[in-house]
This record gives sequence, structure tokens and C-alpha cells, in this order.
Amino acid sequence: MLKVKDLEVYYGGIHALKGISFEVKKGQIVTLIGSNGAGKTTTLRAISNLVKSKGSIQYNGQEITNMHSEKIVGLGLVHVPEGRKIFTALTVEENLMMGAYLRKDKEKIEEDLQYVYELFPRLKERTKQYGGTLSGGEQQMLAIGRALMSAPKLLMLDEPSMGLAPIVVEEIFKSIKELNEKTGLTVLLVEQNANIALQTADIGYVIETGKIVFSGNANELLHDDRVRKAYLGEE
Repeated sequence: MLKVKDLEVYYGGIHALKGISFEVKKGQIVTLIGSNGAGKTTTLRAISNLVKSKGSIQYNGQEITNMHSEKIVGLGLVHVPEGRKIFTALTVEENLMMGAYLRKDKEKIEEDLQYVYELFPRLKERTKQYGGTLSGGEQQMLAIGRALMSAPKLLMLDEPSMGLAPIVVEEIFKSIKELNEKTGLTVLLVEQNANIALQTADIGYVIETGKIVFSGNANELLHDDRVRKAYLGEE
């Protein structure tokens, strides 16, 4: 579904991504893990064309390298950015409807809105509440819900656990797994919490200083001594 080959990104003189290659197959949850500054967020930003890149990015066989970001969303490749980036001065429902701004299928929009409320009941309770008054966990639910309103085929999530209490992190990741299992939604997950990311994903890639150094079955990586020592804080 998504094939990234020899992806390179420079920030001025800094070589942030050094020719990384990976793929995401339909129906999978694939995670990119690594320490802060390894290049995980830059990878998602390059796919969404929020930063310019070199190399090849193919989505469903179509070359999308440096395609306009709104066109990428229209193809069904939707990005939930790091830090959530919700509209704080809009209500929960207004935020969700902003996710559907490219869509014309009104009946399906309403159906998807009700599904988001089923997935995240707390959002249903706060439909008229302003986004900026929500807790961090509720804002993350709102950011994911807004992305779902774009009718994604592949959802890219950037650090969904950031700044959240462990019990909320568990709830968010349970929802990600449910989305994948019940709707078949394909997910590309960038996450610094390697433990929960590998427990959730099918396939994992480990990034260090702009390069992929390990890859494979997520459960196998979870029990790989090199990964456990470097990213799970175990000796």
C-alpha cells in the first residue's frame, strides 16, 4: 500500500534521513520506533509533503513524492501530527467536521461521525465543548477522530502517547487496534514508547540517526535483546 525507497531529507546542512526504505501492506499496523531525534517524525512529514524529500514514495502504486499535501489526503493517506494540532477555538464537533471538508458523501459523513463517537464516547459527551478545554487524552482522541472523518485508507499517527498518563495511553492504543481489526484500516505508527508500539504492531522498523537499523515481525523485535536494551530500558 505504501512503499518508501531511499528517502532522504535535509534540514539545511543537517542530513535528517539517510536513504531509508520500508513498506506498509494493506491491513497492517506498521511501527517506526527509535529515540528522540532519530528521524521518525521527519519520515511522516516527508510522506505528507510537509518537508521536501528525495527518493521515492509510492501509495497504491502511485508516485506521491512531493505531491501537494491536500491531494495526498484526498487519496486517503491521512496524518495525525505530533502534538495533536487540534483547533482549540472550535468545538469538538466542529473539529471533527473539519476532517471531512474534502468529502461530498453527506450520509457517510454522518455515519462516520457516529462511529467516532462510538469509538471515543468521551467526545460524544463533549460535542459542544471547545477543543482547548479538553484534557490531553481527549485532545488526542479528537485528533484521531478528526483524521477518521477524512475517510482514510492509511492512517499515519505521530507519537499518540506523547504527554499522556499510562492508563490513557492504553486506551488510545486499544482504540488503534480496534480500528485496525474491525475496519481493516491500515496504520503507520511513529512512537517513542517502543514497548506498547511493538505490542500493537504487526511489523516494526527501528530508526537510528536517519537510518533503519533493524526490522521485522513486531513481536520478535519486542523480544530482541538489542532492541530491549536500547529502547525498552532493559539490560
